[in-house]
Amino acid sequence: MGAHLQPLALRLLALTFPLVAKGFPDETLEKAAKSEGYCSRILRAQGTRREGYNEFSLRVEGDPEFYKPGSSYRVTLSAATPAYFRGFTLIALKEGKEGDKEEDHAGSFQIIDEEETQFMSNCPVAVTESTPRRRTRIQVFWTAPPSGTGCVILKASIVQKRIIYFQDEGSLTKKICEQDSASEGVTDKPILDCCACGTAKYRLTFYGNWSEKTHPKDFPRRTNHWSAIIGSSHSKNYILWEYGGYASEGVKQVAELGSPVKMEEEIRQQSDEVLTVIKAKAQWPAWQPLNVRAAPSAEFSVDRHRHLMSFLTMLGPSPDWNVGLSAEDLCTKDCGWVQKVVQDLIPWDAGTDSGVTYESPNKPTVPQEKIRPLTSLDHPQSPFYDPEGGSIKLVARVVIERIARKGEQCNIVPDNIDDIVADLAPEEKEEDDTPETCIYSNWSPWSACSSSTCEKGKRMRQRMLKAQLDLSVPCPDTQDFQPCMGPGCSDEDGSTCMMSDWITWSPCSVSCGMGTRSRERYVKQFPEDGSMCKVPTEETEKCVVNEECYTIPCLLSPWSEWSDCSVTCGKGMRTRQRMLKSAAELGDCNEELEQAEKCMLPECPIDCELTEWSQWSECNTSCGKGHMIRTRMIKIEPQFGGAACPETVQRAKCRVRKCLRGAGMEKRRWKEAREKRRSEQAKKNLDSEQYPVCRLKPWTAWTECSTLCGGGIQERYMLVKKRSKSTQFTSCKDKKELRACNVHPC
Repeated sequence: MGAHLQPLALRLLALTFPLVAKGFPDETLEKAAKSEGYCSRILRAQGTRREGYNEFSLRVEGDPEFYKPGSSYRVTLSAATPAYFRGFTLIALKEGKEGDKEEDHAGSFQIIDEEETQFMSNCPVAVTESTPRRRTRIQVFWTAPPSGTGCVILKASIVQKRIIYFQDEGSLTKKICEQDSASEGVTDKPILDCCACGTAKYRLTFYGNWSEKTHPKDFPRRTNHWSAIIGSSHSKNYILWEYGGYASEGVKQVAELGSPVKMEEEIRQQSDEVLTVIKAKAQWPAWQPLNVRAAPSAEFSVDRHRHLMSFLTMLGPSPDWNVGLSAEDLCTKDCGWVQKVVQDLIPWDAGTDSGVTYESPNKPTVPQEKIRPLTSLDHPQSPFYDPEGGSIKLVARVVIERIARKGEQCNIVPDNIDDIVADLAPEEKEEDDTPETCIYSNWSPWSACSSSTCEKGKRMRQRMLKAQLDLSVPCPDTQDFQPCMGPGCSDEDGSTCMMSDWITWSPCSVSCGMGTRSRERYVKQFPEDGSMCKVPTEETEKCVVNEECYTIPCLLSPWSEWSDCSVTCGKGMRTRQRMLKSAAELGDCNEELEQAEKCMLPECPIDCELTEWSQWSECNTSCGKGHMIRTRMIKIEPQFGGAACPETVQRAKCRVRKCLRGAGMEKRRWKEAREKRRSEQAKKNLDSEQYPVCRLKPWTAWTECSTLCGGGIQERYMLVKKRSKSTQFTSCKDKKELRACNVHPC
């Protein structure tokens, strides 16, 4: 883009990069356009080159070797744990071009997250950070150039403190060539070989961020939801879905109806290429706080042959809008398994329905179109529409974490890249890993630099080890070194340097008392004459944390085993303890030293319970010897080994009269009548001992059982019909009987 860029070209430039045009007037763009060669100079910025250094990586989603003209691809710039970067620059060039001309650049970038990324003001075709701060990942979309462009080189530079990492070849450069028309329709995926051993197990957690608050335009309030998640871990020979491809019938049913049934059927038909089917429940409504409902998650496994994972879920209601990952590779080039993947997601169109709003009527797309990301300029009625072409706000985030590995692992490079971290300069290590058992003095001031010139030297600071509370835990060194240059090397005029904003202050160097804190900035543009920038890139100031604080962290023993339960049966409590190991004079410790929790042993025995005895029955004979009986009911059946029930029926002998033989009929009848009167009188006398001269109503019906199960009680009553006013009958009372019911266990 030369000094004579025409106004039409400037307008086209503003349309291509609306986020830049929105924030800067025409003269700013014209000034940027006249800054000849700047887009190439940012990639040739001075700094440390680390060839073969794989702490940072530039990746195109799916790792394609070829691009389809006009198709969109997700580009990710990331740092391996525990590394990070403060600033970056990302640009796409035609192969063999330097970038100082407009026609050298290929394709165009689309911002996903305005809080993380923006177009560079002095080079609108390049993407840079919005705010300088520590970060581990950024994402943008790159739309491939038209047919005939040839191969494209995606390049990135990384700023980490004062060091700039850039590679012409390696993990920060990606070459991707135009797909041959003869191979149209063939997948972009290269043949991916995984050299890892054993298997790895992962957990996928889906965090929806689509709500009326984040996406207020036409948001559907009553039926908003995410459909059930469906996906799989699979080989390179099977692709569930991909940008630029066509949706299968299974993908179509997920995209339009939210139904995973057909998709799961398609996955299971590829049994040789699939290791795990990934499924998680739907979310109704689409968003709730995590303290109300946990985010949906699913676990899956991968192996050397099936080391990719894909999934999708419908954003509902919608015509055919979804989010998901396609062929995410969990195998590393070091023959190991990725530890963690975090991806922010925007919606994509399945190409099967032409609706433009959340609740558009069904309108099939004929002929079917390719899967593509939604943009803010798709249609004025779209809920994501932005007349200025801004980015679509993220609707979800997916986190994939490795939770287990099985089998022998064959990679020789540690997953946490400790060998790489050990190679970093001491200034890169900001985290304090001093054990709590090591008590140090504050660091001394830095010594003078070992170099008296502008060549790189070292300076040193020291601290004293005041106490080592646990001799089994080694304490780190008491000396620290930092690169430096001689005096006067930072006094040059830096007016031609373009600096980043100051990054936020670091934490105070001490947790108690007076210490220091620092903040940094870095060079975004070096002088045009190629000289080094000498302006200050770091500031330090004093800070105070809790001036009356001389305590040290508590040193506690491990928890003891849980005690026995406090009861021998049923519900009780159990406890465990730990001890304070640090001396009392070192400070107060508010950590709990005892914990209690409930415990449950087998249920306690329940003995049998009976009602009172009933009244004696009449004698079972009219003459001679006989018997009468009385009964009682079981109120509670014995349970859990309780005492068994005793007898519930008792017999007693009775004699009414002697049986007569040979007497006349008249005499016999007279005697029987007399004996009957005597028997009735005797029975009245027996009853009168408990209920003297009481007239009672018949027994009432049994009441309903007091419980539905586990043993309840029923009652019935015999009420006094008429009470006598005589004082000798004051014992005449209502009668009551009880019996057990519903004794079966609950």
